[in-house]
Amino acid sequence: MFHSAASIKRVLWWLIAGSRGGESRGRIIVALKGTPQNANRLAETLTMDYKTVRHHLGVLKKNNIVTTVGEGYGLTYFLSTEVEQNYALFEDIWEGIGNKVKSA
Repeated sequence: MFHSAASIKRVLWWLIAGSRGGESRGRIIVALKGTPQNANRLAETLTMDYKTVRHHLGVLKKNNIVTTVGEGYGLTYFLSTEVEQNYALFEDIWEGIGNKVKSA
């Protein structure tokens, strides 16, 4: 759980701009902002490997960027409430590293 916008920003910065796989995680965040989805649908939407998507979703969930509802194949991923409320912080980071924010 985050305690402030500053702590969300630090985690997002590390996950998106400061570590390998950040571009893929950023693309997933953008896609989930548009529509909550399961891993299979995300893989199709983003034309990414299913196992790669699952890996990045696990990283995002571990860091409280996404939450889930359901189970098994129907497990659906949503942006966490804190990220939804502070989405502009993500946009600043995403645009700062040369990506355009657009909903999927």
